Amino acid sequence: MARWLKVGGLLLAMAVLSAPARAQGVAGEVPLADVLEILVVDRDLLAIDAAGGGQTVARLRLNETVLWKGARGKVGVIITDQRILAVATQSGSWQETDYRRTEVRPESALLGERVALAITSERVLGFDGGSGNLVEYRLGPREQVVVARAGDNVGVVVTDRRALGLSPFLGGFFTVALTQRDQIESVSAESNLAVLTSDHRVLIFRATTGRWEERSRELH
Repeated sequence: MARWLKVGGLLLAMAVLSAPARAQGVAGEVPLADVLEILVVDRDLLAIDAAGGGQTVARLRLNETVLWKGARGKVGVIITDQRILAVATQSGSWQETDYRRTEVRPESALLGERVALAITSERVLGFDGGSGNLVEYRLGPREQVVVARAGDNVGVVVTDRRALGLSPFLGGFFTVALTQRDQIESVSAESNLAVLTSDHRVLIFRATTGRWEERSRELH
């Protein structure tokens, strides 16, 4: 009996020790708490990291006005009348980009737990909360954004020419071309997956691999 108790205790200890490793086995598997707070104090833009305990500070420019701010999970975005700023937990500094001369600024941003999207009249801006990098896709002449979604760990933007997937694990936008045959029926972004359904195929973007997969639909 004592031997079985000893073996059982050993197995229980091994299970407890291995539980965190299993929980981290899939990137972004566990939903995050909101661990980033964005504050505007006088002329300072403060990102307070509740997890790491640090603060990241940027300074408003002369006559610059904050129009929108938001934070979710590990990422935060501020939109002003002059630029867009983004930050993540454990970031050393705010990432920012100024508007171009003819660019129309966005009214708000889309926030996931590890990604953010902001769309102007000329660019799609994505923030990768994993590396803390701000990336961009420049819209082509007369290219129009059709829909944008942000899930916990994935972002997706669909234009009339291509679909863009944003991953916080690999960084950057990953694109797939669309054709005139693609009549978009639905677009979703949940957890680590983005799914685009057209009338003749389904496109699936996996944030953990940075790959688009295609599945043909049966024609009726």
